[in-house]
Amino acid sequence: MSMEWLRFWLVFILIVGSLLGFTFSVIGFYRFGFLMNRLHASGIGDTFGILCMALGLLLAQEPSLSMGKMALAVIFLWFTSPTSSHFLCQVEFYTNPDLYRYVDREAK
Repeated sequence: MSMEWLRFWLVFILIVGSLLGFTFSVIGFYRFGFLMNRLHASGIGDTFGILCMALGLLLAQEPSLSMGKMALAVIFLWFTSPTSSHFLCQVEFYTNPDLYRYVDREAK
């Protein structure tokens, strides 16, 4: 097996893995009812999907300047996606008057 075929199969596995991550993220978003659970499911799947997709695309092309640009975009997405999820959870925590219905007070 040549290196081109090995690279092809690695790219294929990474891109399919990213599509599965995004798919499970969407399923989790629609399955859960509470906003914080939805954000957790979508945040985890989104981060995994971005990583696999970026690695697959980086492996698919020859070394060039565009690889560095793509790596910077991935780093930006990796920092902003969890930060925005955390911010939205904080907004929900401080503005939802019915939050006590979703929280188990007895578990300590």
